[in-house]
Amino acid sequence: MINENNVFLNSELSENERNKVKAKFHILPVPLEKTVSSGTGTSKGPEAILSASNELERYTGKSEPCLDGIYTYPIMNCDKPINQVIENIRKITKEISSNNKIAITIGGEHSITYGAVNGVFEGLNLLNKNQIGIIQIDAHADLRKNYQNQMHSHASVMYLLSKEKYRIAQFGVRAISLEEVENRSKFDIIYFDAETIHLNKEIVLPTNFPKKVYISFDVDGLDPSVMPATGTPVPGGIGYYKSLDLIKKMIKGREVIGFDMVELSPIKNFEAYNFTVATLIYKIMELINFNTK
Repeated sequence: MINENNVFLNSELSENERNKVKAKFHILPVPLEKTVSSGTGTSKGPEAILSASNELERYTGKSEPCLDGIYTYPIMNCDKPINQVIENIRKITKEISSNNKIAITIGGEHSITYGAVNGVFEGLNLLNKNQIGIIQIDAHADLRKNYQNQMHSHASVMYLLSKEKYRIAQFGVRAISLEEVENRSKFDIIYFDAETIHLNKEIVLPTNFPKKVYISFDVDGLDPSVMPATGTPVPGGIGYYKSLDLIKKMIKGREVIGFDMVELSPIKNFEAYNFTVATLIYKIMELINFNTK
């Protein structure tokens, strides 16, 4: 029996809106925490987000994204080797995409993105991985190779995806190593670092950036004043409304094929941060809906 606290927006959904076959948005909670290198707690992220979502209003002030349906999978068992967890993510997101649904993977550490993106790619039956562009909001570039001797490190996920020829555009990075600077150039990664965003410089994706996009949102991309509940907070981050505005602009004229929300480390007795992340997920659903109209 599914714990109703672990169903996104459970308190607001009708039976029809939570129907797996009919729902447009499919949420996969993955409490993976195996390669964290600073603060801990990402394994508690998905459950905290799902619980907080039950305090959301179905009406955002502009629309009711849940009218298109939201199905939540049982929380994934992550008591297995990381390679097996990532493979299980790939299988489920492949199935979701093959049924023309939007996979939303919530973590958990950023390593989950590797499985999620590859599953979506396979589910869409595309010919080349460079047909997908990844919009990454993050304090870090995640372009290290085999960080701490772990290929599937949270700090290496974009290195792996870049190596497989996915196109990547990074937003909000403000902590980066020389190795990652070199890899940005090697893989021709587009980037608009946090300072550029704060200075309100023009932010436009090149016209040849893929029309199919996947959004990977690491919550440490937000400023710690907004989101301290993460293992690696870095000052100078993006604000709540600015992050949504960035997504709105970057997906315009493009098709969002999936997204993830990662690296929440809940702080005991501070529910506001869990609620912030749940709200962001729901608002991104709304942006996806508006973008297709």
